[in-house]
Amino acid sequence: MINTGKLAGKTIFITGGSRGIGKAIGLKAASDGANVVIAAKTATAHPKLPGTIYTAAKEIEAVGGKCLPCIVDVRDEEQVQNAVDAAVNNFGGIDILVNNASAIHLTGTEATPMKRYDLMHNINTRGTFLVSKLCIPHLKKSSNAHILNISPPLLMESIWFKRHVAYTMAKYGMSMCVLGMAEELKEDNIAVNALWPKTAIATAAMEMLGGKDITKNCRKPDVMADAAYAVFMNRNSGQFLIDEDVLKSQGITDLDQYAVDPTQQLSPDFFLPEEHLKSFSVNLDELYMSGEQKPADNSVETVFNKIKSVLNEEVVKKTSGVYSFQITGPVNEEWYVDMKNGSGSVGKGSPPSGKADVTLILDLESFVNMFTGKLKPTSAFMSGKLKLKGDMSLAMKLEKLMSHLKSKL
Repeated sequence: MINTGKLAGKTIFITGGSRGIGKAIGLKAASDGANVVIAAKTATAHPKLPGTIYTAAKEIEAVGGKCLPCIVDVRDEEQVQNAVDAAVNNFGGIDILVNNASAIHLTGTEATPMKRYDLMHNINTRGTFLVSKLCIPHLKKSSNAHILNISPPLLMESIWFKRHVAYTMAKYGMSMCVLGMAEELKEDNIAVNALWPKTAIATAAMEMLGGKDITKNCRKPDVMADAAYAVFMNRNSGQFLIDEDVLKSQGITDLDQYAVDPTQQLSPDFFLPEEHLKSFSVNLDELYMSGEQKPADNSVETVFNKIKSVLNEEVVKKTSGVYSFQITGPVNEEWYVDMKNGSGSVGKGSPPSGKADVTLILDLESFVNMFTGKLKPTSAFMSGKLKLKGDMSLAMKLEKLMSHLKSKL
């Protein structure tokens, strides 16, 4: 997306902006001449999540913008108020607020600790409301005021609730802020919108959930940054936008530029409308390349024997999960893969421990397709071919094992 210079001198306040999507939006705005306030908790580097508010500030200033890094936990009203005051004192006001800070824990109701529930709701919903509340008095004074929440469309469909109801409620809380504030702030000329990615985005958080290999099926954060920039260029309000739609409306048709690896199939994000999910559907013609034959032996036992052949202490250390596979018609069998103990193990029946961290329910064809690299787990999940119970982040780590198997099956 080509810069217009329209953000020159404007001040953009971004929560959770030390890395990932938030930082990418800050870099885009700064390259257009904006002042950027990075309001995030990370003052010292995390061992698994690189980047701090200070390293982000250096990158932002390197592309031409001014940056004010502020240590902010969006759950703390005093810290938020101090950052807002500092932004106004340094730059004279606030023109755009990006509510990007978010917490994720993909578990079902019984498996969700209340500590995690509270964290997600206090950061996602309450944090978004609090930061908006404290920025609004200053946004009212801007000639081009925006609030942009990185949150999904409000789709009241059970599929988006039943596997991780606590997380969905927390993210939808951010979107409900859009629904209400857009109407509330209309007379104050403050545009309020939501922006959500169509595909998974390659961030450090994504790597933590599913390992580095999973990012090859993602787009880079730049896709969200360019889409956010396009949103800031107009005065529409109350919209729930998908990044790809926004870019296409701007005449951008080369979306491969945003792919981490343009040769790989992209994984969809959560909370997408049906018309967007359809573009990720995989049929048999797509699963099997022209002239390529199905494996000669697709029996469940053969696949699990080959899974066993790639297990080792390194794989176990990186995964640390016990998986149960309930394979339906025509076999109706249960198998387990222990990637938590020793060098790993595979067997028919329930896990020896009696409990799996993740249970995957799918038919035989989908099972074989997943472990031969023909069907991505995320696509299978989104299309309903794969049902999951337990820890979703561990389920995502199966991508690592499947990359090992692709050359063996």
